[in-house]
Amino acid sequence: MTDFTSVVKERRSANKFIPGKEISERDLDEIFNLVKFSPSAFNLQHTHYVVVNDPDVKEDVYQAAFKQYKVQSASAAILVLGSMDAYKDVARINEGFLNLGVINKQEYNMTIESVTRFYEDRGESFMRDEAIRNASLSAQLFMLAAKERGWDTCPMIGFDPELMRQALHIPDRYVPVLLVGIGKEDTSKQRPRGYRKPVREFVSYNQF
Repeated sequence: MTDFTSVVKERRSANKFIPGKEISERDLDEIFNLVKFSPSAFNLQHTHYVVVNDPDVKEDVYQAAFKQYKVQSASAAILVLGSMDAYKDVARINEGFLNLGVINKQEYNMTIESVTRFYEDRGESFMRDEAIRNASLSAQLFMLAAKERGWDTCPMIGFDPELMRQALHIPDRYVPVLLVGIGKEDTSKQRPRGYRKPVREFVSYNQF
């Protein structure tokens, strides 16, 4: 285990991966078993990950990602999706609380009603924003958890979402949010870390 401060400081967006480094499903599952603790609105867990490590499928992802070499050389390319329909899972997600007696039937029904109304009253644009917000929170935790286990990552927005949707058979109600490459970074030509603003340049208290 590495301490949290070191993980945060050592995590960088890998611009070049070492080709041929395999990552096992077991390694990925260990990472995802931490990622599931990511915060999400109403605990709806909006995020779905599509892990691509099959060479033929990866080639399609490479094409959809404008032929970025890091997609080819990564151990896996992972598409991060946000569900616009996550609120429809509110009943199933809260069943455990009901069965354990943490909430009663009235509270359970009120939760379902209030969460459903919260999303449906705000409409499609809000549902899309929520999908992106919550998937982004999850993706950040994924990258930190990967680094803690010795894997490097690179988040990318450089891809054609419709081509990606076709290549990976993504349902319409899921928003492609990020593509994350994971692997072992080739550090032979690694640049120094980019400039980071001092705290007082990006933090205000009580007013802007």
